[in-house]
Amino acid sequence: MLRHKNRISGGWLIAMITLVDALSSCWFGYCQGVFAGVLISKDFKEQFPETLDASVSGITSSTFFIGASLGSMMAFTFGDKLGRRKTIALGLLLNFVGATLQATSFHLPQMLVGRVVNGLGIGLTSTTTPVYLSECVKSHHRGKLVGIGASANVTMFALANWISYGLYAQNGPFQWRFPLAFQIIFFFVVSPLLLFVPESPRWLLLAGKEQEALGVLAQIAGNDIPMDDELVTAEFQSIKVAIDLEREDRTPLMDVLCFRDKTHNFRRIILGCGSQFMQQFSGINALGFYLPTLLNQDVGFSEEMSRLIAAVNGTVYFVSAFGSLIFIDRFGRRKMLLNNTIAMGICHLVASLTLRESKIDIANRRLFGNVTTAMFIVYHVFFGISWASIPWIYSAEVNSLGWRTRGAAAATATNWLFGFVVTQFTKVGVDNLGWGLYLMFAIFCFSFFPVVLFFYPETSNRTLEDMDHMFIQNPSVFVLGKPEMTQRRRPTSFMDAEARRISGV
Repeated sequence: MLRHKNRISGGWLIAMITLVDALSSCWFGYCQGVFAGVLISKDFKEQFPETLDASVSGITSSTFFIGASLGSMMAFTFGDKLGRRKTIALGLLLNFVGATLQATSFHLPQMLVGRVVNGLGIGLTSTTTPVYLSECVKSHHRGKLVGIGASANVTMFALANWISYGLYAQNGPFQWRFPLAFQIIFFFVVSPLLLFVPESPRWLLLAGKEQEALGVLAQIAGNDIPMDDELVTAEFQSIKVAIDLEREDRTPLMDVLCFRDKTHNFRRIILGCGSQFMQQFSGINALGFYLPTLLNQDVGFSEEMSRLIAAVNGTVYFVSAFGSLIFIDRFGRRKMLLNNTIAMGICHLVASLTLRESKIDIANRRLFGNVTTAMFIVYHVFFGISWASIPWIYSAEVNSLGWRTRGAAAATATNWLFGFVVTQFTKVGVDNLGWGLYLMFAIFCFSFFPVVLFFYPETSNRTLEDMDHMFIQNPSVFVLGKPEMTQRRRPTSFMDAEARRISGV
């Protein structure tokens, strides 16, 4: 029984789905980076003089996060009803409308509405595309391919900073309207790709569309692979049995929230949300949105030099993020998070101390300022190879199929909500705390080490169906000292459980 021939299948189809995730992430990254240059544009300040107030400036930046948080909640509520492709399409449309409103703004209320609508779209796409990709690829490729999306995010973050630097000499609205309008190009690149990719096979099975799911699994397996191919039917059976078992064990919402379900869905949601919380409070968006302002106001560089350093930093960040693709499956999620959170904390600590000394020792202010700047750049190296991508991968992996969209949505909403908090207080913190702001981020980073060490299980080299087995067999919240929960290699017991699912035992 052969499936209907499709124009794209196998590796090319996986590449196309990866491209949907990566390009959607590009838009996400560009939105994160572009507004730092907009905020310090002279014409922008003249057009919107209200933003000279630190609180209003913070609100103008952070309304994007409010919208994104609401968009994630929309994915939580409607994502499993709409399916992955339709949710992504809706997000792209909202992005287009929001970007257009921002680029054509002449009054602050329109700018704020544009920021919120753009955020809604980014919330939908950033929640759904990693889930969509993770549901279509094999476990041994999942970390790298989902990591490509996170790395693409950083690539556009870097591009946004270079555009800001390149437009420094422009005097007029083009300096800030063009960067805001440029993002519209992503709509016309990503939208056509959705016409050529299928729906997620796991979502199709969840929706009861078994024949379509089997056809998509065969399409993903390769060109002219029959639907009754042994490997295709084995994967189909493994996924279907896992869904059936989850449905049989379906418990009331209150039991889930009270940790009384066998598969520990609420605990898994908390793990995904916690990883995003820690990502935000490591200080990444504080630097991402305000680095030129910090360098200009705290370190003492000129506006042009601040833009240049921010652009160079973005490039270093982009290279390190792609470097993560080499390590992410080789060392596993836990080891990457543990080692790099300490390194990031050290960077913040040194930056805070040198910044403090620069205020005391005026004669050596430039020397201390250079060290502070170097620490900001090195911080981005360690963040780029670990925390930039792993929280997104982790929340797409750790949840059960029935809760995967909702779990990813809750994690993404956490990212955006606390991104709003961080960007809101950063400018006020720079004005009032100075070096103490970075000391605070250092303390946060150091505190994340024991949290990951004791509570976060390894998810690399596990199938998505392995996750249920892992949490059922290991109900304790503490994972340290339990090889099944912490080792990078796939445990033998997981392979045995998969064999039983396939055989129907």
